[in-house]
Amino acid sequence: MEKKSINIGIIGFGNIGSSVARNLRKNSSIIAERVGVPVRIKLVVDKKPKALSKAKSLGLKVSRNAGDVIRNSEIDIAVESIGGENPARKIILQAIGQHKSVVTSNKEVIAKHLRTILESAKRNNVSVLFEAAVGGGTPIIGPLRDDLGGNKITLLYGIVNSTTNYILSRMTESGMEFKEALSEAVRNGFAEPNPRMDIEGYDSAYKSAILASVAFGADVKIEDVYVEGISKISQEDIKYANDIGYVIKLVAVAKLIKKELEVRVHPMLIPFSHRLASMSGPINAIFVKGLPVGEVLFSAQGAGGDATSSAVIGDIINAAKRIVTGDGPVSFRLPKKIRLRKMDDIKSRYYIRLKAPDRFGVLASISKIFANEKVSIQAVVQKETIGNVATIVILIHSVREKNLMRAIMKIKKLPVVKEVCNVIRATSG
Repeated sequence: MEKKSINIGIIGFGNIGSSVARNLRKNSSIIAERVGVPVRIKLVVDKKPKALSKAKSLGLKVSRNAGDVIRNSEIDIAVESIGGENPARKIILQAIGQHKSVVTSNKEVIAKHLRTILESAKRNNVSVLFEAAVGGGTPIIGPLRDDLGGNKITLLYGIVNSTTNYILSRMTESGMEFKEALSEAVRNGFAEPNPRMDIEGYDSAYKSAILASVAFGADVKIEDVYVEGISKISQEDIKYANDIGYVIKLVAVAKLIKKELEVRVHPMLIPFSHRLASMSGPINAIFVKGLPVGEVLFSAQGAGGDATSSAVIGDIINAAKRIVTGDGPVSFRLPKKIRLRKMDDIKSRYYIRLKAPDRFGVLASISKIFANEKVSIQAVVQKETIGNVATIVILIHSVREKNLMRAIMKIKKLPVVKEVCNVIRATSG
């Protein structure tokens, strides 16, 4: 039977859900042209009276029960935008079970349950799309699945959390300390009132797991992703990194080496010469390396309802076109087990900031430990001295992490070392 329209149900009418509704209406003629028939919002679900009142003011039919979308045979696509693992997982699987395609911006549920969700979608012959779960307004999932589908991907890395990039950018550009920059990010709407998921790196970890799943077909368990946030980054680190030609970014890495996969999130020193160094503010920027394409950069606004709704609506169009044409659902590779490399085995360069008495023999004691652990020093710079205590910045050549960390543990025990303030990985470009 020929479809005269595509009906969607939006579950969750917060910042993202309401932006999707507003922009679907604003661009309704363009979207209808892309799909071939109009796309209409049949029902909005939310439990908050304020959200329901907002939907009603737009002339939309509302409900407090997600089951009213799931069980409605007239609804073709369920748009899940409530966030979190539960009850989102149950809602998505129930919608799929009722032969509805699903579009979601939910990074946590996709990172934790992608294989289960894709298996259910395959059984029920429907699409599950999640472009907005990774890059906000930055297209990356679709290009990895389709446009770069003929490439052997070896590396993905970049900024996947716009909140932390805003904070680090403000610390770099305005000399703010971490807490001051965080407060500004909250005031300006670039960070949640409780920003722990962002600043401790968990948001980026979810996105890294999703990227690895799509790019490498890897079944990545979120608990296996190494995560380190930005809360320990001080203005001293920002300034000293700048003095030696670097900026600090929170970087997500998914890297295939032979048959082993690295998936990690942590702060990183990036040289001024690298394009990632200039990515300032609430921006996402993801580099992809593949054969034969080489290196490709995907970058756009990462935060905000409008940016995210752009990706959600793109997925709605993609799913809707398949329904109208009868071409079958959008498909992903089912993730499979791939050996994950332990952090002890990765190789990197390092920046170390420590405090020690400004006297003869201190550097000799530190250098001896590094030499014993086969750690090669690239440069040593003595910074401010307060009283008789000096700040020392040490740059380390590329070395295996376990060697560096063994050396750090021994250095911390030296009587001549007051404090190892920070250890940050660095890239050469």
